[in-house]
Amino acid sequence: CLHFVSNAPTSNDPINSRRTKSIVIVGSGFAGLAAAATLVKGGFENVLILEVKERIGGRVHTTKPFTENVIEVGATWIHGQKGNPGPSASKNMCLPGSVTPRDYFFKEDGKQVSTKLVDQVCSHFSKLTDKAFDDELKHKHRKLSLGAYLDDAFGEFPLVATEDGQQVFEWCKRTECTDEACSSLYEVSASQISYYTALEGGFFNALGPGGYRAILDVLLTDLPSGSIQCSAPVKSIRWDLVRKGHCENQRYPVQVVCENGQSFEADHVIVTVSLGVLKDKASTMFEPPLPSTKLSAIENLGFGIVDKIFLFFEKSFWPDDCAGVQVVWKEGPEDKDVYESLSEGETWFKKITGFDTVARHPTALCGWITGREALYMENLQDSEIGDICVRLLRSFTGWSVPEVSKTLISRWGSDSHHLQVLFAGEATHENFYTTTHGAYLTGVREAE
Repeated sequence: CLHFVSNAPTSNDPINSRRTKSIVIVGSGFAGLAAAATLVKGGFENVLILEVKERIGGRVHTTKPFTENVIEVGATWIHGQKGNPGPSASKNMCLPGSVTPRDYFFKEDGKQVSTKLVDQVCSHFSKLTDKAFDDELKHKHRKLSLGAYLDDAFGEFPLVATEDGQQVFEWCKRTECTDEACSSLYEVSASQISYYTALEGGFFNALGPGGYRAILDVLLTDLPSGSIQCSAPVKSIRWDLVRKGHCENQRYPVQVVCENGQSFEADHVIVTVSLGVLKDKASTMFEPPLPSTKLSAIENLGFGIVDKIFLFFEKSFWPDDCAGVQVVWKEGPEDKDVYESLSEGETWFKKITGFDTVARHPTALCGWITGREALYMENLQDSEIGDICVRLLRSFTGWSVPEVSKTLISRWGSDSHHLQVLFAGEATHENFYTTTHGAYLTGVREAE
């Protein structure tokens, strides 16, 4: 964290001192809103959030594109209710297992994989990943990627000798990419995955009728009117102005300049933009440049893209007990040799794990896709993506699949954010990265 010393009027009274302090927060996602709410509760009156988009929420994006019910384009899950620091918006949460009996696994030849085999492979896969998360890896596995470790460890499992077992194992790795929000398990450290801390309690994938936006609204109730300025992309952040004497009669140590020419002076700036934005902008956005240690951390940290493909049909075509259609490939993208060949392009759709049913949308399915294949998909037209997904469903299941009625595709990889010098956001949390509660805690941390 970079702390600033201001020559603005101060007082021995800490409450009066807080009233004179000016704080700009860049980004209105969970981290930014949590920071603002914490500061306002602490007595700070001059708090402004600058948001590049026309909407608040960052990677929380609750919409109603199909019916009167919500769709979560962004954040979806509640990662454990026990000990979760995020503000509660609803007690009526649904456990996935309580409403979705099972998934249907289909192979390329249209045959279903037996439920028993799927359960055996998935159960063993969970045991192997648990060892990594619990920091119980053998010495020979500690320097490997998570993908390489799983390949080696799974090689000792009897079902590795069967074609179906190998293909379901690749599906497990593909799904784990979604859970880890990574491009590939071959780009994730096996030993350092233990830094992630999983909260105990139920793993919820459906909030109440207000969706994730309802949780944001809890934070917004603490903020006075006018605290958030949307459509305000930041061009540069000039910091350390007073101590280094960059400007005569400079009252505040930080100046935030927006692309429309507006500028804001502040005692402190809290930057809550995503790691992807920092990678793109950090080297040029700050005057003077950020310390080399900070720039190095931004450069060396990795992240992945997770996108959703929502397909809305006029009527459902899957059995009532079907929780989703999962696709199993002969040569999937998380097979080691396929990954190393760097194939993508025309086979981008192979990274889709499957198509899950959607809460409160009985005729909709949601496909999940990560990594370089997701980035490739983002450049395609919605209609082309929808057509390919329908062909996949027809080919794998053999069911009578109608044409898709509407589509909604997320494009988080090409989503254009801008920066705004304290740093918050899920990527800055050592144990809760990739989560909304991690983002929330980092906002509180920097505010404090």
